[in-house]
Amino acid sequence: MRSSVGGWLVWGAVAFFLVNLVGLVASVVVNSFAVNWFDTWWPSGLTAEYYRMAWQEMALLDVLVVTLQVSVAVVVASVLIGVPTAYALARRNFLGKRLVTVLFLLPILLPPMTYGIPLATVLYKFDLAGSMTGVIVANLVPSVPFVVLTMTPFIEQIDPKIEAAARMCGANTAAVFGRVLAPLLVPGILAASILVLVRTVGMFELTFLTAGPGSQTLVVSLYEAMFSAGIRAQQAVDAMAVIYTGSMLVLLVIALRFVNPTQLVTRLKDPA
Repeated sequence: MRSSVGGWLVWGAVAFFLVNLVGLVASVVVNSFAVNWFDTWWPSGLTAEYYRMAWQEMALLDVLVVTLQVSVAVVVASVLIGVPTAYALARRNFLGKRLVTVLFLLPILLPPMTYGIPLATVLYKFDLAGSMTGVIVANLVPSVPFVVLTMTPFIEQIDPKIEAAARMCGANTAAVFGRVLAPLLVPGILAASILVLVRTVGMFELTFLTAGPGSQTLVVSLYEAMFSAGIRAQQAVDAMAVIYTGSMLVLLVIALRFVNPTQLVTRLKDPA
C-alpha cells in the first residue's frame, strides 16, 4: 500500500513538472505570434511580424552565422586535441595519470563562472577577448575535456592487438592512427562532436564574458535583447527564444540519433 501511494506521488510530481514545463514553453511560443495578449486566455490576434522584426532589427542572420562559425571551430579544435589525448590516457600508463584525469574533470564539474572570470581576464590581457578567437578559446576549456572523457571508453573498447598487428605489418604511428583506429573511432568522434556542438551553442557564461559586438552567439544575443538598454517588443524577444529553443531541439534530436548514452560512461583502466 505504501509503495502504491509512493508511486502515485512520484507520478503526480512528474506530471506536475511536465504540465508546468509545457505551459511555460507554450506561452512563449503563443506570445511570439500574439498581436496583443493581456488579461485574456488567448491573444486578440496572431501574426508572424515579430519574427521578421527579430530577424531584421536584431540581426539574427549575422548572429546565427557567428554561432555556426564558433561552434564548428570549437568542434574541430576539440576533436583534434581531445582524440590524441584520449588515446594517450586509454593506452598509456604514466606517473600522475589519475591527477591528469581529475584535471580534465574539473572544467566539466565546476560551474563555468568559477573559472570563466579569471579566463576572461587572461584573454583580455592578451587582447583576445571581444573577438571570435577569444570566444573559441574560452569554449575550448570545457569542450576538450568533454571530448577526452567521451572518447576514452571508445578507445578502450578497441583491442590493442589490432594496432600491434598493423605495426607488425610495417605501419608507423600515423598510419595506425589514420588507417586503423580512425575508421573504428568514427562513431565516437561523431558522438563527441555533436555533443560538443550542443554544448557550445548553449554555453552562455564563457561566451558572455569573452564576446564582443561582432562575436556574440545566439544565447548571448537573446540575453542582450532581454536585458540591455532600450525598448523592445516582448513578442520579438520571445521569437528569438523560440528560434533558440528550436535550434537546440534540432541539435538534441540529431545527438540522440547518433549517440548512445551508455557509451558515454568513462572507464579508465587501472595501471597493471
